[in-house]
Amino acid sequence: MTEDLLRVEHLTVVSCDKQPRTLVDNVSFTLKPGEVLGLIGESGAGKSTIGLAILGHCRQGMKIHSGKIMFQQQDFTQLSQRRLRQIRGRHIAYVAQSAGAAFNPAIPLGEQIIEAAIQHHLYQRQQAQERAIELLTLLDLPDPAQFVLRYPHQVSGGQLQRAMIAMALCSGPELLIFDEPTTALDVTTQLGVLKAIVEVIRLSGVAAIYISHDLAVVAQVSDQIMVLQHGKMVEHASTEQLLQAPTQDYTRRLLNVQRSDHHPRDCQGQALLRIDNVSTRYHAQTVLQHISLAIPPARTLAVIGESGAGKSTLGKVICGLLPPEQGVVHLAQFALPRDLRHRSREQLRDVQLIHQMPDTALDPKARIGQQIARVLVCFNHASRQQCPARVAELLRQVGLSPELANRFPASLSGGQKQRVCIARALAAAPKVIICDEPTSALDPLVARDVLALLREIQQQTGIAYLFITHDLHVVREMADEVAVLHRGKIVRYGPVTEALREPLDDYTRELLRALPEMRVGWLEETLGRQDKATMADHDTLAHPLP
Repeated sequence: MTEDLLRVEHLTVVSCDKQPRTLVDNVSFTLKPGEVLGLIGESGAGKSTIGLAILGHCRQGMKIHSGKIMFQQQDFTQLSQRRLRQIRGRHIAYVAQSAGAAFNPAIPLGEQIIEAAIQHHLYQRQQAQERAIELLTLLDLPDPAQFVLRYPHQVSGGQLQRAMIAMALCSGPELLIFDEPTTALDVTTQLGVLKAIVEVIRLSGVAAIYISHDLAVVAQVSDQIMVLQHGKMVEHASTEQLLQAPTQDYTRRLLNVQRSDHHPRDCQGQALLRIDNVSTRYHAQTVLQHISLAIPPARTLAVIGESGAGKSTLGKVICGLLPPEQGVVHLAQFALPRDLRHRSREQLRDVQLIHQMPDTALDPKARIGQQIARVLVCFNHASRQQCPARVAELLRQVGLSPELANRFPASLSGGQKQRVCIARALAAAPKVIICDEPTSALDPLVARDVLALLREIQQQTGIAYLFITHDLHVVREMADEVAVLHRGKIVRYGPVTEALREPLDDYTRELLRALPEMRVGWLEETLGRQDKATMADHDTLAHPLP
C-alpha cells in the first residue's frame, strides 16, 4: 500500500484578534503521490488558508492553533522558518490565484521561472534555462525561447497562468497547490490551462491540491473532493460519488444552483451609453477595431470573448484610462473627453469600474472602510460622521459583515475582496458600471446572490451595466444583449436569445462548447473532439477538395 505523501490531522487556524475567530476548524485529510484533492466552498470557507498552511504559512493576522501537517514524515507545524524555506519551492510549490499580482513586473519571465531551482541549487543557470524552455513547450506556450525574455505585461492572462505553472514545476516538487488557477480566465483559455494541468500531473506523477469555487472545473482534475463551509469540512468523497450522490444539503445546493428566471428585455430606445466607431492600439498592435455599441438605461450588455480579444481594453476606453485613437464615447448624449484627466468630477462619478483583479485594485495599505469612504467623500460629499453608517450599509449590500471595514485587504479572501470592489463602485452612485469579471472570484451561491443584487440595484436606479465576462451562465442570467469580440472586432451582436442560438459562427460555437459541465470525463471528451477536429483540418490541407 502506498504511503501517504501528505497527512493533515485536525488542523485548526484562528485569527490573532483579542477574541480569536476560528477560520479553519478541525480539518483532516490524506493525500498519496499522484493523487489530486479538490477543495471547494464559498468565499471565506478556508480553502486558501488550508493551502497556505500546508506550506507552513499563514496570512497576516492568522496562526495555526492546533493540529499536524505531516509531509514526508515531517510535521510542518514544528519546523523552523529556515527549514520551511528549504522545502518551499523545492518539494512543495504554489500556483497563486492571480498570476498578474504574483509575478514581478520588472523581471523577465524566464528569470522568475528558474529562480527557485537556482536558489535550491538544483541546476546550473544554463540547465535551469533549458528546463524552463522544456516546461514552456510542454505547456503549449508560443516560441518558448523568446517567451522567457518577455515581461509579465507582454503576455496574456492565460499565458501568464501557464508560466506560473512552469515556475512551480521547475524544481520538480512532489506536491503542487493550485489556488484558483483558472478563476479569471475565459472558457477557451481555461480549457487550455486545465489541459496543461492534467497533462503535467499525468506525466510527472506529482500530487496536487486544487482549490476552486467552481465545482465543474474541480471535477475535471480531481480524484477526490472536500467541501468546506465556514472553515469546517462538510463532505469528503471521491469525485464521482460526490457528483452522483452527495449526502449533505450544502453540497446539493452547490451542485444545483438555482438560476434566476431573467428574461432579456428590449434594448430599443435612447442610449445612456453609446460607443461610436472606437479603435485603439497598444504601441503598434491594434487591439480594438471600429467598435460601436449602445446601452439604454436599466439594461445590461454582456461582452464575451477569449483572453486578448479586447474586452478589458474596451472597458478602459470607456472609463478614459486608455484614450482611443479614433471614435467617441457618449454618455447621455454628451461626448466624454477621451482622457479621464480631462473629465469633470461628475463625469468620473457617472462611469465606474469593477476591476477584474481585486488584488491589484485595492490599496493594500488602507483599510476597507477607508477605501469605500474615500469614494463617498469624493463624489457624494459625505461627511466623516455619515461615512461609517453608509460604508456598513454598502458592505451588507454585497453580503459582507460591516466588521470587515476595519481590516486590510491582505486579511480577506479573493471573493471577499471582489465584493469590496463592487461596494466601492456602488458608493459613487454611478449611471454606468463597467463590470470586468465581477463574479469570477465568487462561488456559485455567492455569485448568484451578487448578480441578484446587481439586478435589484439596476431596477431601483436605472443604472446601465457593461458586463465583461467569460461565464456564459452569467450572460444568460444578467444580459439583455451580447457582443462577441474576437481579435478586437465584434463578430456577433444582438439580443441574448438570438445571438447565442444556432446558426452560430465557428468562434461563438467554440466558446459555448468550452463551458465546463458538471460531470466526470467532460474534459477528456472535449479535448478528444478538438484533437479530431485538428486531425480533420490537417487531412483537408493534405488532401484538398477538388
